[in-house]
Amino acid sequence: MGEILVGTCSWTDRALVGSGWYPPGRRDAEGRLRYYAERFPVVEVDSAYYALPGARNCRLWAERTPEGFVFDVKAFSLLTGHPTRPAAMPDGLPAEPGDPKVLDEVWARFTEDIEPLRAAGRLGSVLFQFPPWVRPGTRAGQFLRECAERTAGWPVSVEFRHPGWWREEWADATRALLARYDMAAVAVDMTQTLPGSVPPVTPVTAPRLSVVRFHGRSGAWGSGSKEDRFRHDYREAELAEWLPRLRDLAGRVDELHVLFNNCCGTAAVRAAEAMRGLLGDTGRGSRARPSAQAADEVTALPSRARDGANAATSAPSPAAPADTQSAGAQPSRKDAGEP
Repeated sequence: MGEILVGTCSWTDRALVGSGWYPPGRRDAEGRLRYYAERFPVVEVDSAYYALPGARNCRLWAERTPEGFVFDVKAFSLLTGHPTRPAAMPDGLPAEPGDPKVLDEVWARFTEDIEPLRAAGRLGSVLFQFPPWVRPGTRAGQFLRECAERTAGWPVSVEFRHPGWWREEWADATRALLARYDMAAVAVDMTQTLPGSVPPVTPVTAPRLSVVRFHGRSGAWGSGSKEDRFRHDYREAELAEWLPRLRDLAGRVDELHVLFNNCCGTAAVRAAEAMRGLLGDTGRGSRARPSAQAADEVTALPSRARDGANAATSAPSPAAPADTQSAGAQPSRKDAGEP
């Protein structure tokens, strides 16, 4: 069985920093990361979506975390077809993804920035989260092929936000498309009550890695403030319903990353702690094991009836390509990265 690494999608979120989760004496940039890494073996660098992470930051992150700790770095917005704030662009470059010179330069900067993590063996994955207007079709298949060419040799994971990718008529094609480029499919937990809800299927498309991101189950997904979209306290029953799926995924890949994105106050870290407790021995393969103090802090969450459903998917089969369109920007959600 592969290792199951459980963590959160940020350690610098303002609400977490202000919640008191970080103890006195551990509240500076270095102290926060070291404290987090004592408790979890993986974290997602969500801030890299909003601004290029910087090689210095990545080098310091590697130096401040224990051997075996890994970072899943979210790809910069311009590289995934999202509109990008001009202020986030390096050296005053225009935020024009259609300009080949701009795109080449941003890819080069992003590659250079994450190299310290890759060289140190700390790059768990580069997450390409595609926006909800990227839908199945020919152009998206071409876009994915171009991403695969630029990321050759990297561990890559892909999350689609358009639900059509994992509906019955496209699921086999999507699995085969990702498998063709050795990209790990990202499974998600989210509310299933909205037209744009992505079904919680659990495909395996790369033997080395699978990723599950828990977004919370807010009915305000896709609208409202950050707190509205991500406010959700996972109950034990909601986490427990994922245990068979997580164990099945871990049995089919070398490593499984389970990441909580319900970053409102301490909700994500509490859910991650509870999930580690529920996984028990199955999760002990985490390469950066929590301290005894951290283990003592794991608390069970109260039960609540399940509000979603899931079906596991089968092995990949040959697929058709897929199609991309563009639309408006998404608001910024997380803090910028910190050294």
